[in-house]
Amino acid sequence: MPNTKIPYKTYLDESEMPQKWYNLRADMKNKPAPLLNPGTGEPMKAEELEGVFCKDLVEQELDNDTKYFDIPEEIKEFYKMYRPSPLVRAYFLEKKLGTPAKIYYKFEGNNTSGSHKLNSSIAQAYYAKKQGLKGVTTETGAGQWGTALSMACSYFDLDCKVYMVKVSYEQKPFRREVMRTYGASVTPSPSMNTEVGKKINAEHPGTTGSLGCAISEAVEDAVTHEGYRYVLGSVLNQVLLHQSVIGLETKAALDKIGEKADIIIGCAGGGSNLGGLIAPFMGEKLRGENDYQIIAVEPQSCPSFTRGRYAYDFCDTGAICPLAKMYTLGSDFIPAPNHAGGLRYHGMSSILSQLYDDGLMEARTAAQTDVFKAAEEFARVEGILPAPESSHAIKVAIDEALKCKETGEEKTIVFGLTGTGYFDMVAYEKFHDGEMEDYIPSDEELEKSLAKLPKVEEK
Repeated sequence: MPNTKIPYKTYLDESEMPQKWYNLRADMKNKPAPLLNPGTGEPMKAEELEGVFCKDLVEQELDNDTKYFDIPEEIKEFYKMYRPSPLVRAYFLEKKLGTPAKIYYKFEGNNTSGSHKLNSSIAQAYYAKKQGLKGVTTETGAGQWGTALSMACSYFDLDCKVYMVKVSYEQKPFRREVMRTYGASVTPSPSMNTEVGKKINAEHPGTTGSLGCAISEAVEDAVTHEGYRYVLGSVLNQVLLHQSVIGLETKAALDKIGEKADIIIGCAGGGSNLGGLIAPFMGEKLRGENDYQIIAVEPQSCPSFTRGRYAYDFCDTGAICPLAKMYTLGSDFIPAPNHAGGLRYHGMSSILSQLYDDGLMEARTAAQTDVFKAAEEFARVEGILPAPESSHAIKVAIDEALKCKETGEEKTIVFGLTGTGYFDMVAYEKFHDGEMEDYIPSDEELEKSLAKLPKVEEK
């Protein structure tokens, strides 16, 4: 049985919680490319972004040099409801696999939102309240972000409007009801409530939607209503900044038990949980203090890193947002209705895109049925039903552990379990009934979307 010198769960106490967010960009030699104004092609100025985002969040978004940002006291107090989160040694999974590898997962599902998303939603709601706003608008894919934001807005007595990707709205009605319980209004996207929604429905009749569509609607709603701003649960620099608490706690817990990670794995959709998990480890790698193998895992149905193009693109399908340089499949790309709804975004964080392009991390894809096989294997031995998104990381963690079994290497593997799957039972049902399909977009499909990338002259 397990080496009892290392506990099953490693907890930090409240005094060991991060007091500051870590800005990975400060240690990057090659900074992420700036957001561009689609009209002028020039870098976005703070005053331009402040019409869409909260003022303090714009400051965080644009800052490439400040290494640490103080976490406001109100946010630290809120964090104490569910943080620090545990670092868990997956002894039972190790035993089942027969691997000499040590497997750890950072569990972010111990709050009502069921995911890591609350780390940033409470911060963004705090800054909206500080600015005196009436409310915020947003999009959500699988529903974790919308749930987290509805909780945060309820806490600060803000109005919350959520545009939920239509296929997820239909597949995950209970996630929708949690949002409504916390007072949010939830609209399936694309809708007929906005001009951009009407346009997308006209161009793509019967579409199941995408995060890019929902972003367009949420932004339009925010900029056309006084006292509202748009907030986003992934992709943006500010979100990865807030999510750095995941990695900071993971690093502190590993240090506490005298462990060093060899491989760090996270699922990748827009990049929030992956960026948050790897932040301090990547910082050490950039500074030459330690080396780590860092792996991003994305669905085969939406392969931004592995089959996308590193280029400037719109962050949304309606082409009303700034241009970001990222690995993208094209803002016009609408993924198949994959059950990993939180990973159905056409692009990737500019920070992670730059790191990937610099060869500092790698990326892999996973087929949906393989992901659910891994999820089921994990659930049967570790006692947690994982979300489809996090199960991409589980799949590759198992792959790496089995490689160690073949070679006899005793590597330490760390992955992010950043969501629970208790609202994803329709997906599990389709998997068990043999109705789940592995959709892989053709080269022709991707090229059709990539051909519409905006023409940008980089300066």
